Amino acid sequence: MRKLLTGRRLLMSRGLIVGTAVALPAAFLTTAFLPAVSVPTGSASTESASTASMSTASAAAAFRPGDLHLAGAAEAGPDLAALVTLKDIKAHLTAFQKIADSNGGDRAAGGTGYKMSVRYVTGRLRKAGLVPLVQKFTFPYWRERTHAAFARMAPSKESYKREVDFVTLAFSGSGDVTAPVTAVDIPAKGEGTSGCEAGDFKGFTRGSIALIQRGTCTFAAKAAKARAAGASAVVIFNKPGEKGPVEGTLSKPTAFPVIGPSHKVGASLVKAARKGGLRLRVKTDTAHGRRSSENVIADTPGGRADNVVLAGAHLDSVPDGPGINDNGTGAATLLAVAGKIDKLGGAGLRNRVRFAFWGAEEEGLRGSAHYVRSLPAAQRERIALNLNFDMLGSPNGRRGVYDGDHSTGTGTAAPAGSGAIESLFRQYFEGRRLPVAESQFNGRSDYGPFIERGIPAGGIDTGAEELKTAAEAKVFGGKAGKAYDPCYHAKCDRLKNVDLKLLDGNADGVAHVLQHLARTTSAVNGGSRFDRSQDPSYDPLRQGPYLLR
Repeated sequence: MRKLLTGRRLLMSRGLIVGTAVALPAAFLTTAFLPAVSVPTGSASTESASTASMSTASAAAAFRPGDLHLAGAAEAGPDLAALVTLKDIKAHLTAFQKIADSNGGDRAAGGTGYKMSVRYVTGRLRKAGLVPLVQKFTFPYWRERTHAAFARMAPSKESYKREVDFVTLAFSGSGDVTAPVTAVDIPAKGEGTSGCEAGDFKGFTRGSIALIQRGTCTFAAKAAKARAAGASAVVIFNKPGEKGPVEGTLSKPTAFPVIGPSHKVGASLVKAARKGGLRLRVKTDTAHGRRSSENVIADTPGGRADNVVLAGAHLDSVPDGPGINDNGTGAATLLAVAGKIDKLGGAGLRNRVRFAFWGAEEEGLRGSAHYVRSLPAAQRERIALNLNFDMLGSPNGRRGVYDGDHSTGTGTAAPAGSGAIESLFRQYFEGRRLPVAESQFNGRSDYGPFIERGIPAGGIDTGAEELKTAAEAKVFGGKAGKAYDPCYHAKCDRLKNVDLKLLDGNADGVAHVLQHLARTTSAVNGGSRFDRSQDPSYDPLRQGPYLLR
């Protein structure tokens, strides 16, 4: 964004920006413009497309500078941001809290709390005059049955603390292994490719524990090569510069224990292994299988069925808590918007708006991935864009807008048109003198399956377990060096954990941008349709809450 905007004051720290934005040039408009018709229940209808594909040049030509308003400019007619109130949103959050309290303390996918959340959402959508569709799917789940153990047994003894010094990687197998340790191609400095190549295991002693550094390839690839070399367990420690243990996933079940210590622990073990005589104990006790869950989808009755604006938020919590900030705030905001969107009338709903409440996001984006995968190509091509809202009221948060134009150079470069979505959010907030920060696309939330298919995406978040910087604290308030949400994935993620003022302002932005896009998506896709085949270059860092590599 920085190269495309002028007359704007930049805070030279982690992408914090305040000031005035201008519209993106047409050259940065997207390659996408599709939509869909009433979808989801495993398969969707295959209504033929009514709009012929256009070239990127045609899409750019179709763009009109006036299509991308300055932030505070009001749309003609009703103002959706004024219609959607904090009172509406808080009522939904209170309902989610009561559902969790009455169902074991959580709303996790596959459980009764989630099923009751689905029932609540479908009921509210019907009351709003929409026709919700419940799309059922199954997903792989994984859990630790008992706490893992990790200890140095020789030449000296030391026990390590779970969740401080190490964690178990998702989809690790079970086992209780005490064995000698072999360090696998650990680089002298930097990230390296430890465990990524079969040659790294040359001379590896079968039955020993493989000590590997995180870096370059996926944890699944490292574990598979270690298994093929005869490892009895795998220890993948964090790379230099990264704090804490490795919160990663192997994506599918493995047959032996795999844990992820911090870099500090791993580096000390490498030194000991090179001296000889190092023995470790790795104990894990896990379960895995398949469970069922549901997405809830509802379309506005009017608007172009070949140019769908899809707004989504995950509905599930983790098993450890009620998930009111994560992500009751996103779901409640969309539900409140859905309750008032009919006030826009036919003139304000030129494009069909689809509300999506995703299941099993906390299990690795399972619901949104199933939805995108289940759509026929013709229906994917009708989705103009995806808006994603995940954690809108973190108590020590910042207002993060997804980096659609990849101006930070970090994370995944989103499809063309994503920069225009980012600009819409920025213009609105900056028009209200509300500061914004960059949030990278890294595969962490439900936009992932959409950008993988070339669908432009955008949205807002307010931060999870990462620590707020001093620069952010100066701009947004709060405490530097503390987590954006200290109750992230915890039992204390209750209604009192939500910053209602931050949520209220963010909800206004959600409503404003959605109202604009319901009227026109020309700034994003120029009014044309484009190919939505899978992007082979898509290589996310995360799969929902888990690191992949």
